Amino acid sequence: MKPVDNESPLALKRRARRINRELAEAYPYAHAELDFSNPFELLVATVLSAQTTDVRVNAVTPALFARYPNALALSEAATVELETLIKPTGFFRAKAANLLALATRIVDEYDGEVPGSLQALTTLPGVGRKTANVVLGNAFGIPGITVDTHFIRLARRFGWTTSADPVRIEADVAALFERRDWTMVSHRVVFHGRRVCHARRPACGACSIAHLCPSYGEGEVDPAKAAKLLKYELAPGQEELLARMLADVGRAAEYRQESQRAARLGDGGSGGAAGVASAGVDVE
Repeated sequence: MKPVDNESPLALKRRARRINRELAEAYPYAHAELDFSNPFELLVATVLSAQTTDVRVNAVTPALFARYPNALALSEAATVELETLIKPTGFFRAKAANLLALATRIVDEYDGEVPGSLQALTTLPGVGRKTANVVLGNAFGIPGITVDTHFIRLARRFGWTTSADPVRIEADVAALFERRDWTMVSHRVVFHGRRVCHARRPACGACSIAHLCPSYGEGEVDPAKAAKLLKYELAPGQEELLARMLADVGRAAEYRQESQRAARLGDGGSGGAAGVASAGVDVE
């Protein structure tokens, strides 16, 4: 997207790191928004998250993991039953085939345990660099940059990269930050993309890092109008949720989950676009 005129590589790195610091202040509760309790659950949830929202995946996985708690159980699943459980996430036939295949590989080649390296993970069916970095960063504590659609959009708007290739973007952004910061940079950028810097109409006038962004003005600049575009816990009417998340960062994920479950129940549990939207969730 727009580069900053005459910005040197050093100035770019300094601006990028300042953006990260200010995003850390805005989202001290940033975290992986897929719900999981072990590497296997995170791997499955991330595969399911393709072409759908984390909210919808999180609605499906409790029943899925209760039925298939580990790779061995999943490898023995009946295809039709698995497809039925994951159908709300979309593309369920392809996802079921990938899950069965990767579970079988994990059982046969890794003694039922999810491997903890990028090289091994990316050999599994349905697992690319993005999924591998999610698992490594959040389940194994190995730093990685998660280049999803939100991250690509913001990295280009921030002028961190001019590429549209995810591998090139990952390398460009990695060069701007210390390795130890890669996972949290990913969380913060994705949080901001989902809440403020939307694809179709970014809320520029309500953006805390607008003064650092070369793409300011692509969206709504009027503060009052921009505030109405905010989503999730920043959305109008979610002030209580935001206050709870800020006051108790360690339980922010729990508060988010409660809010999203309540939104789904309020929509009759349909999981449709209207219910997702009512939770302040990006349905782009």
